[in-house]
Amino acid sequence: MKKPKNYKKMFAVFGPAYLVGVGYMDPGNWATDIAGGSKYGYQLIWVLLMSNIMAVVLQVLCTKIGIVTERDLSQLCRREYPRKTSFTLWVLAEIAIIATDLAEVLGTAIGLNLLFHVPILAGIIITAFDTLIILALHKSGKRTIEIIIISLVSIIAMSFLAELLIVKPDMGEVVYGFIPRLSDSGALYIAIGIIGATVMPHNLYLHSNIVINKMKISKKEKMKYNKIDSIVALNLAFLVNSAILILAATTFHKKGYFGIEEIQDAYHLLEPLLGTKLAPALFGIALLAAGQSSTITGTMSGQIVMEGFIDMKIAPWKTRLATRLLAVIPAVIIIVIGGSQETGDLLILSQVLLSIQLPFAVVPLIHFVSSSRLMGRYVIGNFTKTASWVIAFIIILLNIKLVFDIADTQLESGIFLLGYFLYALLIAALIFLGYIFYYPIKNRKNIK
Repeated sequence: MKKPKNYKKMFAVFGPAYLVGVGYMDPGNWATDIAGGSKYGYQLIWVLLMSNIMAVVLQVLCTKIGIVTERDLSQLCRREYPRKTSFTLWVLAEIAIIATDLAEVLGTAIGLNLLFHVPILAGIIITAFDTLIILALHKSGKRTIEIIIISLVSIIAMSFLAELLIVKPDMGEVVYGFIPRLSDSGALYIAIGIIGATVMPHNLYLHSNIVINKMKISKKEKMKYNKIDSIVALNLAFLVNSAILILAATTFHKKGYFGIEEIQDAYHLLEPLLGTKLAPALFGIALLAAGQSSTITGTMSGQIVMEGFIDMKIAPWKTRLATRLLAVIPAVIIIVIGGSQETGDLLILSQVLLSIQLPFAVVPLIHFVSSSRLMGRYVIGNFTKTASWVIAFIIILLNIKLVFDIADTQLESGIFLLGYFLYALLIAALIFLGYIFYYPIKNRKNIK
């Protein structure tokens, strides 16, 4: 029997990273990229590059634990941590998925509003019933979902390529944007939002699960081809995010529009500023594609997290409906009270929440891939381990700084209850994070 050729093996493995990569160009990214580009020009492009490098490293680690242990990150958390700790990690993972879903709900609703003039509130309610479509896709199989996702990603990428050809950015200024700098605390807030939007907690659980398969090729080859898959897919996501930020910087910042935080404002300004109806149309189509593609992967993540952490198998449509309602209800309340102009702030808040949740997925992940007991001869080397922990500590330090800044702002504004609550929440989070960092080390010593 002939061995399959390398390109056939690669094609067989190709696909999972695009399911993950689509989460890196969801509507939450749009909000942070547009806000960053309009307010700070090209200054935050380096943050996109840094967060993309972080994403590639962490997603490749996810493929390793899935392929080698044949368990996903949530299953390993349940197995390796005490029951109460695992339960808390599950709750945090669910909060992250709800925050992700909030961005998808708002993105789809805004896309429907821009293209078909559906009111934002009605669009949000419509998104609550996409469960039946997602369920039908699940029944079609994973490969069908991958093809649909890749098609939607292609629509997004082609739309923004066309946008860049229209705006013609100054490439010298774009290159200068890769020099690291942050001009003020507002830039830090958006930078952390970009990191939260790029390196997403639910994607770590998702990727570690969808690479598990029974294909008859070696683990070493699976890891090699999944690594290539991850690098290509995530760099495509980086190019899309860069295109959004560059579009905002060139079209808005350079023409004096520094406060564009709403996706709707960006859409409506594109035609008068660029003098063509094609630009806003492409923008709206790409946004709708981003919302729908992210919705599909969000459904998969919810199911994986539920089954992995608490070993509970629930019909996918029930999980989907529960998650979606938990995202829809606060969105409806805020839109009813504050109006549709609040969508931009909601999107950025959802990304900051994701960034705060991220360490609780990253710390266990690095511990697991560093364990020779779990990984055997595929345990990561010292260089990769050091780089991974550096990434983890950068994320943690940025989050501490962010929460401190927000809490101080609340106290200065006289909102003492919220300010002190945030300080208490930060202390509790750091204690729990310290515990999940220390527990595997203590456990390793006990085993020895």
